[in-house]
Amino acid sequence: MANEIQKIDAYWSLKPDVGTYGPVDDPIWPSGAGTPPTDSEINAEVTRLQAAYDAKKYQRDRAAEYPSVVDQLDDIYHNGIDAWKATIKTTKDKYPKP
Repeated sequence: MANEIQKIDAYWSLKPDVGTYGPVDDPIWPSGAGTPPTDSEINAEVTRLQAAYDAKKYQRDRAAEYPSVVDQLDDIYHNGIDAWKATIKTTKDKYPKP
């Protein structure tokens, strides 16, 4: 996996208004912040966040391969919209939506 979701990501996702501190793999829940999420809730959230991240891999792959906006605009100016669409379609076809 290109990016592995950490326990701290699950904490922030479950309780975005509560700041944690301490080590990333074992954050410390601040006193007075209410009940911390259970290990089961955290593990389920890590799994959910990782699946959401993995599902958008095609978007990251496309973004890395598309020409810059400046180059795309230049392509449109010199070759027209249809040629630009063909250029972009090559990348979209290479990395299709699941």
